[in-house]
Amino acid sequence: MYKVRTYNQISIKGLDRFPRLSYEVGSDIGHPDAFLLRSQKLQGLPVPASLVAVARAGAGVNNVPIAEYSKLGIVVFNTPGANANAVKELVMAGMLLATRGILPGMAYVQSLTHMTDAAEMAALLEKEKARFAGGEIKGKTLGIVGLGAIGSMVAEMALAMGMKVVGFDPALSIDAAWRLSNEVTRMENLPALLARSDYVSLHVPAMDATRHLINADALAGIKPGAVLLNFARETIVDSAAVQHSLDAGKLGRYVCDFPEPALLGHAKVIATPHIGASTEESEENCAVMAANQLMDYLENGNITNSVNFPAVRMERTPGTSRISFSNDNVSGVLGHVLSVLAEHQVNVVDMMNKSRGELAFNIIDVDSPPDEAVTAAIQAVAHVIRVRVI
Repeated sequence: MYKVRTYNQISIKGLDRFPRLSYEVGSDIGHPDAFLLRSQKLQGLPVPASLVAVARAGAGVNNVPIAEYSKLGIVVFNTPGANANAVKELVMAGMLLATRGILPGMAYVQSLTHMTDAAEMAALLEKEKARFAGGEIKGKTLGIVGLGAIGSMVAEMALAMGMKVVGFDPALSIDAAWRLSNEVTRMENLPALLARSDYVSLHVPAMDATRHLINADALAGIKPGAVLLNFARETIVDSAAVQHSLDAGKLGRYVCDFPEPALLGHAKVIATPHIGASTEESEENCAVMAANQLMDYLENGNITNSVNFPAVRMERTPGTSRISFSNDNVSGVLGHVLSVLAEHQVNVVDMMNKSRGELAFNIIDVDSPPDEAVTAAIQAVAHVIRVRVI
């Protein structure tokens, strides 16, 4: 029986994906094969020797010590795109809130609770409504930094609203490029996008390369009065630089999902409490995708949407046993493993080998179940990290 330890509150639709006859799932599971979590920080927590996989029900994995887990052969999954629609809709709300006088208008209306005459209130509002006039987003230019699952959906939405869309993503994948509308103008660099955009929406992951991507230098070249929207990660934006740009009248507004003390109360800041993916539908989608990916890996060794190991998928050959192993991506490892199988007279029926950066992953179907001596011999091969018999 497979054991899955959960952290945080996972949608019941995701938990129900695990067959109860073959899975034990709960928050107090001992010797787990896998973790399923949302925002729980795993840095510093003990790593069970039994752990082979971690699934994050969401896109960001900065709460998972990926480098440490990679050295142990633990596959880390995320769920890109599962919460994309929720974030997309909040981006649109952010643009509208920043453009129209919605929030100050609502606050003004609520300040009139002392009035009792409806006709008098209507006359007053007709007189005062000009104070809350705004603009329209139609015809404006939206610059999208990061054109992955969420960025491409934001682009499609903006185009449907009559906006012009420009995008910048130096790491655009082939799959993302296929999803992207040909109406999106690709920009060669970030400064070119910032100088052209009335709105800038950030959709890149948190990593060393994106830390303070939006800083004082970047904001110095932004189009005057532009609205910056950050529904990605807080570390992407230098909040001190944003505050300075807002105070200097360069940046028009800052809309973010990551409030910071220094920005609270600022008239040009609209902040929400990290609710980008907080919809019932999003949490269900993330949980279901994470559960499916864990089961496919535990039961078949297939890897989909891993952030540290390559994508690998091989159909099971009827009547065979399956060996999977991870290794350092150096030459000769697979050859040595095949030699081990040959020495123990284990016949290979089918196999697949994939690599990603410094890591590689292998699936081998054999015609008879390998015994412990075979498994131990494979584990003893230089640069092999972890072996499983499925």
